[in-house]
Amino acid sequence: MEPSSKRREDYRKHRSSLNLHRNHVFASPAQKMTGNVIARICGIVAVLCLSCGLAWAAHMYFALHSAIDGQDGNTATSARIANRQPISVLILGVDQGLEGRHDKGNSDTIILATANPGKNKATMTSIPRDTLANILGDPGDKYNMFRVNSAYGIGGSKASMSTVSALLNVPINYYVEVNMKALKSLVDAVGGVDVNVPFKFSYDWCDFHKGKQHLNGRHAVAYVRMRHDDPRGDYGRQMRQRQVINAVVHKAVSVDSIANYRKLVKIFNKYVRTNLTFNDMLALALTYRGCSQNISSGYIQGHDAWINGSSIQVASTEELQKASNKMRANLELEQQVLNNDETKLNKLNEQNNHINWKDPNPFTNYQIYHSVVTNESTDSTNNTNGSSDTSNGTGSDNSTGQ
Repeated sequence: MEPSSKRREDYRKHRSSLNLHRNHVFASPAQKMTGNVIARICGIVAVLCLSCGLAWAAHMYFALHSAIDGQDGNTATSARIANRQPISVLILGVDQGLEGRHDKGNSDTIILATANPGKNKATMTSIPRDTLANILGDPGDKYNMFRVNSAYGIGGSKASMSTVSALLNVPINYYVEVNMKALKSLVDAVGGVDVNVPFKFSYDWCDFHKGKQHLNGRHAVAYVRMRHDDPRGDYGRQMRQRQVINAVVHKAVSVDSIANYRKLVKIFNKYVRTNLTFNDMLALALTYRGCSQNISSGYIQGHDAWINGSSIQVASTEELQKASNKMRANLELEQQVLNNDETKLNKLNEQNNHINWKDPNPFTNYQIYHSVVTNESTDSTNNTNGSSDTSNGTGSDNSTGQ
């Protein structure tokens, strides 16, 4: 073989060896890079998902923030809630727009709730709408004994808070006013609620069976509105109202309801008014949630009475004192003997008209006096407004997480 040919052959062999080595070098990293690329793609997707989730959560936060705080512009957390102190909240279910009403309406649902995070205990006390009380909120705060639910029509939530606070000698920190038209939407927004139906009945084309039942919004409205077929009358209806409120609260603070936050925002904007800020509600959900697992539920028992042609519920001093003691204890306040317009009026009627609270028959001789200091009674023209439907019922309920 010629020297030149031998050199060319050696060069080809050497180059072929270099190419194989180079291909091996290039091929090996290419295999390793496959895993890295997949990991990087997965990481990018995870970051994108996390970013979208954070953006969605931020949007939800600020949307709710705007919806709740847009009413008065106050966004700060109340000092009482920030310090995890016991609080009281007056819950008002307003009937405006129902059954053809177009006026300001009355508060047909009145519930005074207390929450003590230190004890992880809450109370819910229903106040019958026809309970006799001195209605505060009139110009000049004139003496005006009538149904407690009329306070809302006179001065809104502020008058209701003042009236109920004076009736029970319990300070009221906050209020939540809910237009009852919102109940259907609210229950649907949290995916429905579960309640324990006390007896079988039908109302407004809705059927209810005794025992546990899941209610959608329409059924929930019918469930809390039925009264005349309940053997406990309005007291039975109040118990069912507390059931639904408890169930809605439990669902509203659960993770499941977050997906429906847009509906909740819309409902808040349109139907709910409160002096709680968004930060207040957030703090309550985070630090007071234990109270929702231990709720003592009850109501103020009234006695049927016909006063100047109107059907009214008169609560005895003993009944008012019992409710006051229970709520003041949960607020960590000293118990005080009630000495208000209602208890003074009761005393005058016991002395002058021989009222017997154990008599099951409706009172026909209970009188409202111009002043609880004198024995001068009102004439029959001063308190004749309002409906004449009678609410009956006896007993009390005391349940946990009802």
